[in-house]
Amino acid sequence: MHQNVGCQPPFTPTEEEVLDLRTGRFTGINPWLRRIFIMLLLFATTNVLGEVPVPQNVTLSSMNTQYILIWDWDQNNTGSPATFTAEYIAKFKLARKKSPPWVSVCNGTTATFCDFTGSDLLYLGMYVFRVQASVDGLASEWVQKDFCPHKDAVLGPPSRVELAPAGNLLDVCISPPLTSTQGSMSDLLALYYRIEYWSQWDDPQGLKREVLNTSSTLVTLPGLDAWSWYCVTVQARYDYYNKASRYIAPMCMQTEGDTPHWQIFLYFLIALVVCFLLVLLLCYTGFRCYKVLKNTFYPSNQLPYHIQEYLSDSPSSDLPCLLTPDSELCCDRLSVCPEVVLLEVHVPPPVTESEQDGGRHIRQGSGDSGMYSTEGGSAQQHCCSSAGSEPIGRDQEVDSWQMAEKVQMEEIGKTPVDGVVDEGVGDLFGHC
Repeated sequence: MHQNVGCQPPFTPTEEEVLDLRTGRFTGINPWLRRIFIMLLLFATTNVLGEVPVPQNVTLSSMNTQYILIWDWDQNNTGSPATFTAEYIAKFKLARKKSPPWVSVCNGTTATFCDFTGSDLLYLGMYVFRVQASVDGLASEWVQKDFCPHKDAVLGPPSRVELAPAGNLLDVCISPPLTSTQGSMSDLLALYYRIEYWSQWDDPQGLKREVLNTSSTLVTLPGLDAWSWYCVTVQARYDYYNKASRYIAPMCMQTEGDTPHWQIFLYFLIALVVCFLLVLLLCYTGFRCYKVLKNTFYPSNQLPYHIQEYLSDSPSSDLPCLLTPDSELCCDRLSVCPEVVLLEVHVPPPVTESEQDGGRHIRQGSGDSGMYSTEGGSAQQHCCSSAGSEPIGRDQEVDSWQMAEKVQMEEIGKTPVDGVVDEGVGDLFGHC
């Protein structure tokens, strides 16, 4: 049989040297075994946390007082969407306390950046940023990033630059860069400005630039030519940490100077020509207006005299006056009637009954001739009555004729023949 020389008997733990699973504490275990168990437990925990990869390429994009933490994440490594938590803390708190209070800015976000601009970070302070990824309830390790705003933040360009001519020189007015709260960066840093300018005619590409450094915000560029074009660009700088902003886009402006005599004479000629054209235009316009008014109120083509007399108010008026629908028409109502002429009846000598018929025809002929004479007289004379009078009826005229003839025949002592008188009067009015 082989004997174990120099070997310890096998270790057999007692009942007290076991791990109480109910309390989770080691009781009666050798200190070496306890250390080995703790190391195995830490290794297992590290493997569980290492299943989620950490964010990669954690950087800070900052300008003036705007701070954005950016990182990269490859979703193909996990196959599931990830969420991120970003926090910060002042660096002096991290060194003094064992469990410092981190301030969470982005919690459970799916974006690969976090904006710390609104966290009221001091520009001259020192901070620590960290970010962690979480996938399906598992979290990665924290990735930390130290940040000093006054040292690491990029300086922005001037917020505004204006050019103004000053004779044959140019004035440059510069506004400093602005913070996230629209404050001036010159209150935080001792800034100065680098101005570069060149002639646009002599150096269109700007290869030979003049450089002027100044801490003033109002600068006059020296050594410029009159009536020349110059381009200017400006940059903000801070030398303590060698900060320099980008240049603004070039701005060009022409200088001024004394006006030459030929240019003054040219301006005078141009003004004279313009004034002459304006006066000529006014005269032509006035003449045309005069012609239009004259042709409207005093036309050259006059109406015939009988039309003017008809249209005017009176025969002596030269202006035509047309009747309008509102004009009042004044006239009297007239009636025209023939003049009553008494017929003279001559008593013939006694005739026989056979000659009576012949006498009747003779009287009828004289009645006709009297009628014709009456028509001639009535055609030359008119009888007018006042407004509203009526003409004499035909029956009344016949009666008056008959009555007159009877009176004349009675005067001569002869009874008139009613048939003869009626026939004569009937023939007279039959022709009317």
